[in-house]
Amino acid sequence: MLRYFKPSIFILSLIPFILITYKIFFNKLGPEPVKEITHFTGEWTLIFICLTLAMSPLKKFTNSTFWINIRGMLGLFVFFYATLHLLTYVAIDYRFDWESITNDIVKKKYIYIGFSAWILLIPLVITSSKKMMKLLKHNWKKLHRLVYIIAIFGSLHFIWLSKTIFFKPLMYALIILLLLSLRIKFKKST
Repeated sequence: MLRYFKPSIFILSLIPFILITYKIFFNKLGPEPVKEITHFTGEWTLIFICLTLAMSPLKKFTNSTFWINIRGMLGLFVFFYATLHLLTYVAIDYRFDWESITNDIVKKKYIYIGFSAWILLIPLVITSSKKMMKLLKHNWKKLHRLVYIIAIFGSLHFIWLSKTIFFKPLMYALIILLLLSLRIKFKKST
């Protein structure tokens, strides 16, 4: 049954990418296209972080390993959308002006923490395969706990970026804190 669900979840996970691609090609991005792409990809990164963090609590609540079996794929989509978010900033917004990008990373805390979150995703992607899981054994779990820091960094990135509208960033921060607190509760009970 899982072999039918995994492709469906993969296709569903691509819908935001298809939607933003459609908007780009049919000029439906509004008056600030770069800002629209940046916010869209950033928000979907946070959505996939929340989905990934929700898999362990769902396993506990439903007593089904199905959620754990799709967690890795959802985690890879976190990296996919985070990379699109970063590439929009680097390639479209700043047109590979490395000096300006470096200055932003050093001087703007929301860029620094967002970039740090993306950097922390790299070891998780590199070690996401079952082969790496077997190779790293118990260290694999320790390494993949970086997702907790990444989630916090991602929500801080959104909060610090927002200058006037705080509801959405705070909503994501609260969801992430709730999901993290559920994991702490589960750890104590086992």
